Amino acid sequence: MREVPDEIIFLVEESQDGGYKARALGYSIFTQGETFDEIKKNIKDAVHCHFEEKDKPLLIRLHFVKDEIITV
Repeated sequence: MREVPDEIIFLVEESQDGGYKARALGYSIFTQGETFDEIKKNIKDAVHCHFEEKDKPLLIRLHFVKDEIITV
């Protein structure tokens, strides 16, 4: 019997084309959205599509990464 994860972690980054892109760590789940609210909704939808109801994680953790370049 497979163990149900307590949480799933998504790495969320700003897309070069605008908006956001997200990928789950340890799972083949990818999504994108134009706004912060849209990316959160799309992540929830992607998790619901990827897992059976009995195997769904209890929590979704979003880890935001922002690259910034500073000139010297």
